[in-house]
Amino acid sequence: MFKKKLIIIEDNEDLRKSYELIINGSDKFAVKATYESGEAAVQEIRKIQPDLALVDLELPGINGIETIKRIKEISPHTEAVILTMYEDPDLVFDSLRAGATGYITKSADFMELINALEDILKGGAPMSSRIARMVISKFHINPNSPLTDRETDVLRLIAEGRSYSQISEELFIAKETVKSHTKNIYTKLKVNTKSGVISKAKGDNLI
Repeated sequence: MFKKKLIIIEDNEDLRKSYELIINGSDKFAVKATYESGEAAVQEIRKIQPDLALVDLELPGINGIETIKRIKEISPHTEAVILTMYEDPDLVFDSLRAGATGYITKSADFMELINALEDILKGGAPMSSRIARMVISKFHINPNSPLTDRETDVLRLIAEGRSYSQISEELFIAKETVKSHTKNIYTKLKVNTKSGVISKAKGDNLI
C-alpha cells in the first residue's frame, strides 16, 4: 500500500524529529520533508505535493494560519492540520477559515496524533476533545452578552481556575491588562466575588 505523503512545519527541532519518528513508524504515512518555517515549506509545496501538512501555529515569519492559506492556494488537495499548544476557540475558527482540516493540541499522545491523521483519510475533521468542547461552547454563548470577546476569554479562564499570570500567558496580554478586564467584567455583571461572577456567567450563558 502506498503511504500518504506528509510534511511537518515546526520550528522546534526536537518536536520535528519526534513527530517524524512517530509518523514514519506508522503504516499509512511517510514524512517527505520537515521545515522550520512556513515560507520554506510553501516554496516546495508545488514540488512535493503532500497529501497532508502538519503545521505549528506559532512559527517564525508567517504564522501557521497564513502558511495554511498559502499551501491551500498552491495545493488545494493538501489537508492541513494545526498542531499547537494553544487552546483558543478564536484561533480554531481562524485556522478552519484558512483551510485547516483539523486542530490538535501538542498535549496529544502519539496514538491520538496517528488516529487524527487516519481520521482525515476517512473524511473526518479531527479536533482535540477540549478544543471541540470550546468550539461548541462558543456557539452557546448568549448573543446579548455585555462582555467583549476578550472579556469573555478572560472570564472563561477565570471560571477554569486560572490565575492572573496564567491568563496573561495564555492570552498573550499583560497581567495588568488581565486585571483591567477582570474589573470590567465584575462591573458589567454587577458582582464582587469570584464565585459570584462564575455563577452569573454560567447562569446567563456568558461562557
